[in-house]
Amino acid sequence: MTTIPIDRLKAELRKAALARRETLPAEERQAAAVTIAARPFPLPVVPGAVVSGFFPLKSEINPLLLLRKLADAGAGLALPVVAGRGQPLIMRAYAFGQELKSGVWGIREPRDDAPEVDPDILIVPLAAFDRRGNRIGYGAGYYDMTINRLRARKPVKAVGIAYAAQEVPEVPVTERDAALDLVLTEREVIDCRRA
Repeated sequence: MTTIPIDRLKAELRKAALARRETLPAEERQAAAVTIAARPFPLPVVPGAVVSGFFPLKSEINPLLLLRKLADAGAGLALPVVAGRGQPLIMRAYAFGQELKSGVWGIREPRDDAPEVDPDILIVPLAAFDRRGNRIGYGAGYYDMTINRLRARKPVKAVGIAYAAQEVPEVPVTERDAALDLVLTEREVIDCRRA
């Protein structure tokens, strides 16, 4: 039994996973995004369903090819907007070609006049994950708060997207953490609901 505080354990796992991610060559990162988008999406996406994604930051895996595929199949899209520290993300409607603004950390996000929506499926960025669907983000808890808020309203599926190199044996969890249903990597689709 470890006596290291969970926050410190998460910080160490985050640092190591991000370091592994940074060492991946750009061509491998691009190939991973193409592979994930080319594979059949593991959840049904009914016409009119809303899928939220994100614009990648630094060396994050790029979900835009996957989002374009889902939009072409009839899904509505959404992107996150940071409302403020300690608050869930606001998901705003988005369509490819729509004008975006620069948000927190320079991340591209919909303008304030884009309608707020409640996604049915969230494509979630992460720093590290395990096969039980536990994830480590960047430490602010935005996605945990958002997933928990949405799940209190309706059935929502949270799908992590990452490089296989970001997998860790075990992510420590707290009662605030929201589990992923699936994780998509360039190697496989991991169904965490069966773990």
